[in-house]
Amino acid sequence: MAFRPDKGLGRRIIRAMDWFGHFFRSHAGANDREELPFNRAERESVYHTAARKSSIAAFGSTRDLNIPDTPIFANSQYPTLDHDAVKPQPVTVGPHARRPYTVSSIFNISAMSYGAISPVAVQALSRGAKLAECWLNTGEGGLAPAHLTGGCDLVVQIGTAKYGARDEHGNLSDEKLRAIAAHPEVKMIEIKLAQGAKPGKGGILPGAKVTKEIAAIRGIPQGRDSISPNRHPDIGSPDELLDMIERVRRVTGLPVGFKTVISEPESLHDLCRAIKARGIEHAPDFITLDGGDGGTGASPMALMDNVGLQLKDSLPMLVTALNEHDLRDRIPVIASGKLVTAASVAWALCAGATFVNSARGFMFSMGCVQSLKCDKNICPTGIATMDPRLQTRLDPAEKYVKVANYKLGLENDVATIAHSCGVAEPRQLRPHHVWMVSNDGPPRRLSDVHPGLVDKRAAPAI
Repeated sequence: MAFRPDKGLGRRIIRAMDWFGHFFRSHAGANDREELPFNRAERESVYHTAARKSSIAAFGSTRDLNIPDTPIFANSQYPTLDHDAVKPQPVTVGPHARRPYTVSSIFNISAMSYGAISPVAVQALSRGAKLAECWLNTGEGGLAPAHLTGGCDLVVQIGTAKYGARDEHGNLSDEKLRAIAAHPEVKMIEIKLAQGAKPGKGGILPGAKVTKEIAAIRGIPQGRDSISPNRHPDIGSPDELLDMIERVRRVTGLPVGFKTVISEPESLHDLCRAIKARGIEHAPDFITLDGGDGGTGASPMALMDNVGLQLKDSLPMLVTALNEHDLRDRIPVIASGKLVTAASVAWALCAGATFVNSARGFMFSMGCVQSLKCDKNICPTGIATMDPRLQTRLDPAEKYVKVANYKLGLENDVATIAHSCGVAEPRQLRPHHVWMVSNDGPPRRLSDVHPGLVDKRAAPAI
């Protein structure tokens, strides 16, 4: 009997091959460093760190060090001795807010909405963040009881639909904002303008994930797709953005910043000029910058593949603009987007980031296997699903320790790089501490590739 791929058994076989093809390619067919969005070597580094396994390797690097834009850190001939090293120094965010936030942590948990990830995953993240002394960003799905279970510091994100902070008409509610700020765990508010995997598109939560609880927290109908507007209807200019930041800061008393993706410098300069016209006390208390290669559980491929600059290009653009307008010291930069290894975090610090956020790194720490089924509600590890049966595969009492191990272990590796470069702690890394591999000649220092990154902060001698 002839095989007919368009009929009966043949169609089922083809579908099964398509279904399982990713897993065979990822876990059997791909080389350690060729798979996307994260290769096996990157995932294994997170798994090992989360399990507190040794990072010692033998025989030599398997990384291709000739790929353009590969960062190579400039080791000092006189590296920092262990007894001269210091812990990351505290940074105060929001000095003009009634409740400024002082924090030392460099590496923190990025936005993942309750509903996009499961209650048990949120509980593990909350408890892990408390143990590791870092913050957890709630994502745009609103503040849920699971976020509060661990007692960690929280950054509450307000997305374009204003879930958790909206009135019955979908407008921002001062009453809801005060209720959010009443929780002592809430330390900052982040207004989400754009996300790396879908700039120009609002959040997408499939109806299968919109449970009764999710619907109540967000203020939306149960069982229906949750689609946020592609931008805040009330923010259409730099002045309107500053108005919104000022309103939320006044109502909550908390530091308020915004999250965005950047692809052109003109809008940055427009914002900086608007800030200078009002006075720096009216500036955002932080800017979270997501790269165009950032992740999400659901996004149109047209945006995921083609829109938004990667962080390697947009972070220098943002820091340069802040330097030009003398706003670098006023506005800390939080870098976010595919930063899951010590080298990528150290590079971001060299490029001017004050903090680094990661979402997918912490998903890996809880056991994510990159099945790419986040939008289907069938996550095999219990992380990105609202199916109670699948959630039993994630035990928060076990995973929260791995969350903390990953955060602390990665920061320790970043410190190792910093000490090799001759500085006492990671936030002292500067653009001249890293070389970038070039495709048309010898490597160039990041400070030469992007001279605008050099700021007025004291830079230790090479």
